[in-house]
Amino acid sequence: MARALALAARGWGRVQPNPMVGAVIVRDGAVVGEGWHEAFGGEHAEVAALRDAGDAARGADLYVTLEPCAHHGKTPPCTDAIVAAGIRRVIFGAADPHPRAAGGARSLAERGVAVEGPVATDAVRAQNAAFFHRLAGHGPFVALKLALSLDGKLGLKGEETRVTGTEAREAALDLRAGFDAILVGAGTARVDDPELTARGSVRPRTPPIRAVADTEARLATDARLLRAGGGPVWVFVAEDAEGPHRERLERAGARVVPVPRAPGGLRIASILDAFAAAGAGAVLCEGGGKLAATILRDRLAHRLHVFLAPRVFGARGVPAFPLGEDDAGTGVAWRVTRLARRGDDAEIVWDRADPQTS
Repeated sequence: MARALALAARGWGRVQPNPMVGAVIVRDGAVVGEGWHEAFGGEHAEVAALRDAGDAARGADLYVTLEPCAHHGKTPPCTDAIVAAGIRRVIFGAADPHPRAAGGARSLAERGVAVEGPVATDAVRAQNAAFFHRLAGHGPFVALKLALSLDGKLGLKGEETRVTGTEAREAALDLRAGFDAILVGAGTARVDDPELTARGSVRPRTPPIRAVADTEARLATDARLLRAGGGPVWVFVAEDAEGPHRERLERAGARVVPVPRAPGGLRIASILDAFAAAGAGAVLCEGGGKLAATILRDRLAHRLHVFLAPRVFGARGVPAFPLGEDDAGTGVAWRVTRLARRGDDAEIVWDRADPQTS
């Protein structure tokens, strides 16, 4: 199952809104076939593994991260292919939450295939967090990504600062590929002047929306965000932002989206509603500190994705979470779901431990 999960991860950025799925076929203790869902609309992991195994699949065991589908969608039911190949036993990681695709385990058992599972629900849900979140009927899945120093700073005040090393930055670029929208605050857009493109080693099937929360519509028209290709640009502004500023951004190619004000800026929940209306079910917020603090204070984040660098910025540093005294705690519990080394930096992922109802 661990190997199947590793194979599934290869679908990152290429399969959404479908889940990432991996499959391994084992016969007489040896792996005879492997596969994963490579692209949206393409063959499922089970079918790819069966094709790889060929005749060796007969009488073998199939390990798959998600319960095989039992319905006709963009491809025929995987259950039919499994039975036709002569697989004797299926071990699946997590039950499929999709109302039409579910039921594959029961279908297989009724046709004489031994079935075991779910055996790795937590791992599969963590790998496909946005997929499970969407099918639970919630709004967009929100991940907050930050690169931090050891003293919890985003960089030096007023300067574009490279906090992490090359490996962590490359991993952060690949992270963007699995999201439908990337959001930053106006301060980050001004100081860092990012492109927000998914230009890492993983190229997304559909470029994400690149967005800025810019209350007064003051984003510079020569910002790299507006000059670089690679996906639509949205600028969220206050409903009463000055017309000439809004028109200036529209002429520069941005889609200007008015949303209600909130204390200190914009109502982030309204921004998420706008993403949802456009079909963006997974949103990556990349800061800065003001936006991160608001998202945490309003309990809007479902995942914290932190790259931690062995640096200290001290008093000249920009705090990652400039929360007030009344915001301490925010009422959300977190649990670690991933730890990885990226050169001299650490990659840490925390998921909400409480029910994700937002």
